[in-house]
This record gives sequence, C-alpha cells and structure tokens, in this order.
Amino acid sequence: MDQQPTKDSLNAGHRERLRERFLKGGAEGLHDYELLELLLFRAIPRRDVKPIAKMLMQRFGSFAEVIAAPPARLKEVDYVGDAVVTELKIVEAAALRFARQSMKKRLELGSFAQVLDYCRGAMAFRETEEFRVLFLDKKNGLLADEVQGRGTVDHTPVYPREVIRRALELNASAMILVHNHPSGDPTPSTADVTMTETIAALAKPLGVKLHDHLIVGRNGHASMRAMKLI
Repeated sequence: MDQQPTKDSLNAGHRERLRERFLKGGAEGLHDYELLELLLFRAIPRRDVKPIAKMLMQRFGSFAEVIAAPPARLKEVDYVGDAVVTELKIVEAAALRFARQSMKKRLELGSFAQVLDYCRGAMAFRETEEFRVLFLDKKNGLLADEVQGRGTVDHTPVYPREVIRRALELNASAMILVHNHPSGDPTPSTADVTMTETIAALAKPLGVKLHDHLIVGRNGHASMRAMKLI
C-alpha cells in the first residue's frame, strides 16, 4: 500500500522547492510573500509559514514595510514572536548597511539617486517622524549620517543651531537634510519650509552649503531643491 505523504513532508517539500526557485532565479522570480517565507523558515522550522507571510503582507502592505515595522506591531500577527522579529530585523539592518555603503560611493560621484533610495529604505516606513542630516566634505564624500531628532506621528523637534554646530564640529562643507512623513504624503509643510530656510540662512555665512532637504514617505518623496524652495 502506498504511504500517504504527511503534513510535515509536504511542508518540507514546499520549502525545498521554494529554496530551489530562489537559488535558480533569484528574488525577482518570487512574490513578496514568498521572500518572506524564506526568512520565516529559519525562525519557524516546522509550521507552514505561507499563511503567516500572507498575514504580514496584508497587515503592512509590502516586503519593505514588513521588515521596517516596529517589533511590537509585528508581534500582533499570529505566530510572530522574538525569533521572527530577529530574522526580519537582521535583514533590515543588512539592507540599510549595504545601502549606506553604496550611498557613500554615489555621493562622491555626484549622484543622489542612491541617496534617495537609502533614505527611503531607512525612514519612509517609520510610524513616527525622524530627522537626519547627511554631512558632506568638499568632494561630497559622506562625513557622517546622523539622526538629529525623533518625534511623533506628525512632528519632530529640530534645532537649527544644533545642526550648524554639528556641521562645524565635523568640518562639513555641505549638508542634505532628510525627514519622513508617516502619513505617506511627502508634501512639505509650512513648518518644513520655514525650518529649512532658517538652517540655510545660518549655514551660508559659515561656508556650509545646503544641497537639499528631502522628505520621504510611503507614497514617494519630495525634494525642496527641485521644488525651488531652497
């Protein structure tokens, strides 16, 4: 009599097939939820993780938003515990470190597309506002990438004189300001414009150029330089 496959053997077969698809075709051949499955395999070794991956996608919307989600919110999803959160946060940290290293090289070449990609990955999906400054040398090399403030869902306290003081400490020649809008809409507010004008005015006499102020969100980005607000 033929032996019927067990649930565990079916699950193991699915995992092996998914791994093979990834190894042969890379991530481009997988749906977002399937890429999440691959991450969940290590954290949840025996359970069928496809439903969990799909629940995460339904809750947060995209692969990027899942790995960027706060641990407490991730744990609201059934079967997501410390092991799953750790796997997701390792991937987030690795992705940001890779993007930061790529950004350093692109800045020196005068290309800001990589900068935007890095900033969106680091900030666009956060649930509270964050304000960071990229401090640059004379060749647009990255001296420092620093978070200057964290706030609420719609406000971050920014102290222009502290930004300038830090630029002088680093002997920076230029800066790029970046912050996120958790609402998803990257349109600059009146307060954003006023704060940017203040920093630019303080920086100019000291020989520090403000290249841009980027606002990132789930729905895109805004460049104050492109909008002629600087």
